[in-house]
Amino acid sequence: MVDFGTDYLIVGAGAVGLAFADTLIDEDPDCHITFVDKHAKPGGHWNDAYSFVALHQPSGTYGVNSLEFPSEKLDTHGPNKGLFALASGAEVLAYFEKVMNMRLLPTGRVDYHRLSEYRGKNDEGEARIVSILNGEETTIKIRRRLVDATFYQTSVPSTHKPNFNHSGDVEVVPPGALPELWKRGADLPDHYVILGAGKTAMDTGVWLIEAGVDPDQIKWVRPRESWLWNRNFTQPGEQFFEQVISMQIALLEAASKAQDGAEMMHILGDNGFYLRIDEEVEPEMFHFATISQGEVDMLRRIQNVIRKGHVTAIEKGKLKFGDSEVAVPEGSLFIDCTASAVPFEARARSGPLFRKDEIVLQPLHVPIVTFSAAVAAFLEANYDNDDIKNALAAPGPLTDTPATFPYSLMISMMNRSAWAQQPEIMAWLASSRLDNGGPVIAKLAAENSPRLAILEKFRAAAQEHMPSLVKLGMQAKAIHEAA
Repeated sequence: MVDFGTDYLIVGAGAVGLAFADTLIDEDPDCHITFVDKHAKPGGHWNDAYSFVALHQPSGTYGVNSLEFPSEKLDTHGPNKGLFALASGAEVLAYFEKVMNMRLLPTGRVDYHRLSEYRGKNDEGEARIVSILNGEETTIKIRRRLVDATFYQTSVPSTHKPNFNHSGDVEVVPPGALPELWKRGADLPDHYVILGAGKTAMDTGVWLIEAGVDPDQIKWVRPRESWLWNRNFTQPGEQFFEQVISMQIALLEAASKAQDGAEMMHILGDNGFYLRIDEEVEPEMFHFATISQGEVDMLRRIQNVIRKGHVTAIEKGKLKFGDSEVAVPEGSLFIDCTASAVPFEARARSGPLFRKDEIVLQPLHVPIVTFSAAVAAFLEANYDNDDIKNALAAPGPLTDTPATFPYSLMISMMNRSAWAQQPEIMAWLASSRLDNGGPVIAKLAAENSPRLAILEKFRAAAQEHMPSLVKLGMQAKAIHEAA
């Protein structure tokens, strides 16, 4: 027996699901939406993140279209000085609670089932939702589509199971345990070992140094070096307009000069658009992490870097890497930062966004996931044919290495090019707070500003260099799909 019906059942009340619903509510005033999510509060993985986590991108282009973050201003101190502030994890969670409780639910067209799991469909095609706490099952008739907002399967340290063994006489903790060290009084670690090479590990290194830990007391297991986006060129707003467009031009020009993704990254790095911590080591990783030069300078103070691959076991006084081992001070605190923000098992669900009675939300402009979800909702509400929708929404892969990065860039730019041919999409982008360029370009166009001249340079670069990017992108696609 059906308990109730809904037009869209969204599995996942995290950033992606909320961004989709926020736009859909405005674009389709007759639709009804139901959320189902395992967490007790909206915000997805932000509920499980370490306490000192912060956005890597400015909050001005994160979240949902209808609501700004409370404080979107420039930092005046610290490693992010001169750039737009990065919202803390607590601010992000408060923001998403506001989106749900003060924006979506008051419409009367949204239901929210928290602490519940989607358990698939029954023989009649009706969705089954089960309460985690009491096991009660609810049956829902989906009138239009199931929306999968869990494609990214975001993994965070507190919910991650380590891929290494450790003996009972060593202390291994997630980053979230660090702010609790004050409770130990004088019983503090003499040494800290960071495990992992991603942005969580970088955040941890910055936190330790800012908290007063001597960099010489820190060892850092970095299996791979990474290229990083220079946050200076990803800023929203009118004052950074030329910097943002200059990076887009640089990407196209680099594609024309490079023979592969690795060379392309080096060209961009030489011009300051991309950064790396150790310039003597060839980066083998690119996970779209964004960082400031100030953070990089701070992390370079950690000189005790271990490059032996991935840790396989930890024992008292030693780290094991397969058949080799490295001595570490006894009593070290090991900080597990090995969780992958986006596990690459997510590839199994890749494919078209619009699939008959289902939508699988994926990045359209990699890696800007909330903006991509909002675009998907706009397409769902304003186009009738799935073939047309999918032609405007090619899923961009979350690639892993410099060699595969051109594939993601190619898809993102091809999507942008397709949108530029659709006046209704361009009109919507002009008012979308999640789009880094749209509102600024619309404002400057209304003022007939000479600053728009840089757009002509971008268009010329796109016309000249896009064939080279497609060539690199297809080469990278073959590498990505073979991995």
